[in-house]
Amino acid sequence: MLFHSPEFLFAFLPLSLLGYYLLGRLPNKLWAVGWLVAASLFFYGWWNVAFLPMLLISLGLNYLLGIMLVETPRRWLLLAGVAANLAAIGFFKYAGFLVEILNALTAADVPVPHILLPLAISFYTFQQIAYLVDCHEGRIGRPNPIRYAMFITFFPQLIAGPIVHYREIVPQIERDETFRIDQAKLVLGFTVFCFGLFKKIGMADTLAPLAQPLWDLAAGGEAAYLAFAWRGAVAFALQLYFDFSGYSDMAIGLGLMFGILLPFNFDSPYKSQTIIEFWSRWHITLTRFLTAYLYNPITKTVMRRRMERGQPVWNPRKPQVLPFLVMLAFPTLVTMGLAGVWHGAGWQFIVFGLLHGAMLVANHGWRATSAGRARIPAPLSSLLSPVKVLVTFLAVTVSFVFFKSPTLTDALTVVRGLAGMGEHGGYLYLGDTVVVLFGLFIIWALPNTQEWVGLKAHTAPKAPARERARFAAFYWKPSPTHGLMVGAVLCITLLRIFGSPPAEFLYFAF
Repeated sequence: MLFHSPEFLFAFLPLSLLGYYLLGRLPNKLWAVGWLVAASLFFYGWWNVAFLPMLLISLGLNYLLGIMLVETPRRWLLLAGVAANLAAIGFFKYAGFLVEILNALTAADVPVPHILLPLAISFYTFQQIAYLVDCHEGRIGRPNPIRYAMFITFFPQLIAGPIVHYREIVPQIERDETFRIDQAKLVLGFTVFCFGLFKKIGMADTLAPLAQPLWDLAAGGEAAYLAFAWRGAVAFALQLYFDFSGYSDMAIGLGLMFGILLPFNFDSPYKSQTIIEFWSRWHITLTRFLTAYLYNPITKTVMRRRMERGQPVWNPRKPQVLPFLVMLAFPTLVTMGLAGVWHGAGWQFIVFGLLHGAMLVANHGWRATSAGRARIPAPLSSLLSPVKVLVTFLAVTVSFVFFKSPTLTDALTVVRGLAGMGEHGGYLYLGDTVVVLFGLFIIWALPNTQEWVGLKAHTAPKAPARERARFAAFYWKPSPTHGLMVGAVLCITLLRIFGSPPAEFLYFAF
């Protein structure tokens, strides 16, 4: 069931809200939470009911492990739980790829298994790994089984995130006011949902046909000429952003309609001036997961061992090459390499992750040099900012070629075109170019969704007063202007929905 499908919009969502708020009037709020769990399991099973047992088994085992870790924290038990979760992902997602590698290295002829990937296994597994770590570290108490099930299965974020923590969601559903109808939250959530719907239907699905011909050429071994290649690559970079950030907006909007605030997952990433800034704005909940549960532990382990041996540790004020390579470059490359593998089984995903790792290392290395730390005069900095934004965007666009390509060979063929080494492709129609330029205008000139509706200022009270005032100007208000805007956006998207079959979200593949 897709968020933009008629059965979701006109049947599932209204019935889910109705049952949730009716049961929320009862003294025991667990009835409403249980209703939401049942609705979420129905939503998940709608895709393929065969996936449901895997989700339920994962829920049950991780819940029991969590109780054991809360009562008697044991490191070996935590490691066993994490290993079991990773083994599940490894079997379903990477078994075929590993067999292909084995055959290539040993000239064996082992049949490559074709295993059906359970929907959203990467997302709900990461959430449960974070939950187990929090249980072991004493950050949460003994969980209630129904609330735990709701934390994992909550349908707005179940399929493609945001990746949430137990302590972000469960405290909200422990408060009685969450189950009371809040007209402001309902309308605000509906507004955010509509903007996300427009991003997906109005922008991402419109850009998709402009990007695909570039990869169709690559599948035949043909590299596109320079302009055609860059038009297609930029169109895909925009499609991916509008598709995934549109899903995240819809998830946040749906959460608000149920009285639950989910974390932001995007914050205008294509306005970033460096690759470090990009990863603080793109897929934010994945970045924080990788930082907290992979990058930081690796860095701390390396630092501890170097200190035990009396070796120098990394000091940004007095940078040295070896500590930089060992304590910053190594953890970064490992983390981003595994992030690439998390997205998919294939050499192209490994290259995607390592490419971003290399860019992050280069960015950190530049910052550590005297030139990188030099203070640039304000007038010159203002002039350089658009250049840095453009360079970062183009670098990310090239990396996304590997993300989209079905094989590494196809990705390298597309890159040949981006380097001006191709000669194939079709006409660049003016209308198509206008669509791409309109997408660039949206990402660079307009506020993002949380800025439009004032959520960013509301959830970032530590921001400077000037920033809060700027965002406050976009607060949603119950005014005719805002109503007409939301109504127009909804009409456009509904016309598109009924005019053509809905397309799946790109991140459903991961």
